[in-house]
Amino acid sequence: MAFDENIYELRRQKLKQIEALGQTAYRSKYDVPHTIGYVRDKYENASAEQLDSERPQVQLAGRIMAIRLMGKAGFAHLQSTARRDRTGSRKLQIYVKRDAVGEKGFELYKLLDIGDIVGVRGYLFRTRTGELTVHVEELTFLTKNLLPLPEKWHGLTDVETRYRQRYVDLIMNPEVRKVFIARNKLVRSLRSFLDEKHFLEVETPMMQPIAGGAVARPFVTHHNTLDMDLYLRIAPELYLKRLVVGGFDRVYEINRNFRNEGLGWRWNPEFTMLEFYQAYTDYQGVMDLTQELITQAAKDVTGGSKTKWGDEEIDWANWKRMTMREAIIHYWPETAGAKPEMSEFASGENLDALLVRAAANIREAHLGIAQGRPDKTSATFELIRKELAKSGTAGSAIASLFEAVAEEHLTQPTIIYEFPTAVSPLSKQKPDEPDWTERWEIYAGKMEIANGFSELNDPEDQRRRFEAQLQDRERGDEEAHQMDEDYIRALSYGMPPTGGCGVGVDRLCMLLTDSHTIRDVILFPVMRPEKSLNTEDTDDAQGKP
Repeated sequence: MAFDENIYELRRQKLKQIEALGQTAYRSKYDVPHTIGYVRDKYENASAEQLDSERPQVQLAGRIMAIRLMGKAGFAHLQSTARRDRTGSRKLQIYVKRDAVGEKGFELYKLLDIGDIVGVRGYLFRTRTGELTVHVEELTFLTKNLLPLPEKWHGLTDVETRYRQRYVDLIMNPEVRKVFIARNKLVRSLRSFLDEKHFLEVETPMMQPIAGGAVARPFVTHHNTLDMDLYLRIAPELYLKRLVVGGFDRVYEINRNFRNEGLGWRWNPEFTMLEFYQAYTDYQGVMDLTQELITQAAKDVTGGSKTKWGDEEIDWANWKRMTMREAIIHYWPETAGAKPEMSEFASGENLDALLVRAAANIREAHLGIAQGRPDKTSATFELIRKELAKSGTAGSAIASLFEAVAEEHLTQPTIIYEFPTAVSPLSKQKPDEPDWTERWEIYAGKMEIANGFSELNDPEDQRRRFEAQLQDRERGDEEAHQMDEDYIRALSYGMPPTGGCGVGVDRLCMLLTDSHTIRDVILFPVMRPEKSLNTEDTDDAQGKP
């Protein structure tokens, strides 16, 4: 929306006229004993005769969303701004008559614009058309809206403006308000569930000397007094596990993480995570607990177990579980030939042979149906081969293969477990298969929403994992984990057997509200700076969902 200086100045002049009537330009306080939601809930079914007999007195406030003048009287629609009005209708009609509000009161009414915030006191009645209405006896000016709201019939539809000016989005689009009310319910559900399980909520540092607990590129800042670089945290994991070492056997935190990465329909540089850790259990224990947690959250937010996801429906009462290798085999593309055998995941050589065979089969099949056009899956397999050759181990290539062939099929809640050690630097290895770890992830809506594992609590093994990550950094992987000597020292004091989990709150909220971009569930997503406040030609840093 452009900044219209003419309208702004016109409304400033109206504000001076309103002040001349004895009204305060920007009032400090107004008592609101009733809300629009309360009035509607209590009197929606009251008959006209009942209202005429009782003349219920109300005093409420709201934003004018429609106004019309008819000689010596007029109507307007007020929209609630009260947090208490979280359900039901948030609009109520008011009737302003000169004989009831007086000359000054009616002059005030004639100076009002759509978007102004007013207080009204009066009694309820029904119009000839049966609409519940406040017959105003006192009209109080509260706040002037100096900029025009979007045109009422089309609302605020421009994506750029909706995210950049969320305050206008919330005024104009009731469904947006519902999303963030649902998000509030979600966070309260997660917190209540864990509190009932005797977890302790804690807060850990947002600025850390070492960016740890995940594999990601951090944001860097500098502390002048200490003359040292600090990192906005990419995860609270290592600090939460320090607390487990210290004797807090069940801890959790719901807070922000920051990752200096790309933007997209499921990525924002600043996002909310729930992380929790429970001593004396393993990945199976936290896997079961997280499934229960999310199932309960779906019920608390939506009232049931099924939610809409585009043209599909997600059933949060019906979960699947597969190992990563089983998922690759299960969703193996038909054009790639015979499904892999377990032995083909055992070594880099076997996996490379599998990728060569699959790529060749896909190219051959694709030539017959697409007249020689390049095939995306075949090209992906070739990229995974290059990744395999660069790392020299099969682990990261297998994880990439899973993403390529299986992830797009995981619409229903699915737990994928047993991840390669190469991509799990903080997870405990399987006793019988050291190349694999006791780690799992939850997928729904074709995206990851949770990650958990049996926590690695052997300090010497942890040092070796960090050293392997350092080698990856030397090979150019800027996201590889850094060495954290203090964390190793903490483990050396002894951490009990522990299972941990992280849940992406934003992504889970997306799934429970049928929101297909993370920007729709974050009140103020990261945006490119506006070129100018005086032009509509602004850039959208987010790209398409």
